[in-house]
Amino acid sequence: MAHITIDGQIVPFEAGQTVMEAAMAAGVYIPHLCHHPDFTPHGSCRQCTVTLKNGWNITACTARAAEGQEISNNTEELNLVRKRLTQMLFVEGNHFCPACEKTGNCQLQGVAYHLNMMSNHYPQFYALRDVDATHPDILLDRNRCIFCNLCVRASHAEGKDVFAIAGRGINKHLVVNSESGKLIDSELTADDRAANICPTGALLVRGKAFQAPIGQRLYDHHDIDEITLGGRHGG
Repeated sequence: MAHITIDGQIVPFEAGQTVMEAAMAAGVYIPHLCHHPDFTPHGSCRQCTVTLKNGWNITACTARAAEGQEISNNTEELNLVRKRLTQMLFVEGNHFCPACEKTGNCQLQGVAYHLNMMSNHYPQFYALRDVDATHPDILLDRNRCIFCNLCVRASHAEGKDVFAIAGRGINKHLVVNSESGKLIDSELTADDRAANICPTGALLVRGKAFQAPIGQRLYDHHDIDEITLGGRHGG
């Protein structure tokens, strides 16, 4: 079988596999937020950026594994970049973990723990994005959206196309495909994959937030690499 090396570890791969797929199959964790094994790679969060021996940076979720690749992943330089990206996500939205229903189960929080993020580093934007509480079963809080496109991809796979990303820069936002632009007038239901796949608290199914008490949730006692490689990927 062909192989690559990641931080000196030999990682076999099958033809067509991405670096991320090969790494995860071999038990090597590469931080990520927008990647999900059930959906086409998107490459939007850039958390999974790794470095080839020639100095080129690639996103592990989109780049195909190639025979003989020598890849650096768990390095001080890459983890600092990942930490800065994570810090920017925290300040660009309103991610106030102690008051969030998703705390302990949030992948953004889990990645922050993994990267030993102890502060936001950057000034808080205090973004004011719309909250859509019109749906009887689902809450959409755009303040917590990190534009991973997972709900967009999941809804497309379900044949509903409820969500899309519109705008650019500071005006970028999640939109709902309904005449009113509100969730209540969309086809989204509480059992849709799209309603349950959000890695943060941007989409919440009502009545589920505190089924597991705070302190007994996924990332309260386990690192995100352990959860992810153990097959308990969010969504």
